[in-house]
Amino acid sequence: MTSGSIRFHPLAADEAEAARVWYRARNPTVAAAFSRELIAAIEIIAEAPSRWPRLYDRFRRYLLHRFPFSVVYLEQKDGIEVIAVAHHRRKPGYWKQR
Repeated sequence: MTSGSIRFHPLAADEAEAARVWYRARNPTVAAAFSRELIAAIEIIAEAPSRWPRLYDRFRRYLLHRFPFSVVYLEQKDGIEVIAVAHHRRKPGYWKQR
């Protein structure tokens, strides 16, 4: 599976952009590091989506290493859908209905 088969739920894309903007307002270097780590996470997920632990039975989660965020995604027949770029301090499972 390639990164081309990954799509973002619109709200997940909004979350990723909001995090990037928040970091950029404080430190552009950190914002760039966040973007690079998120891109790397997507590439790693695309290589082996089943490798990462299940969450609430149907979702999977990849934890970013340097930032307090998880990439929550679903494996689907036609690829992977990123459901949330979830901050670890936000209410758990808020994205389950997406």
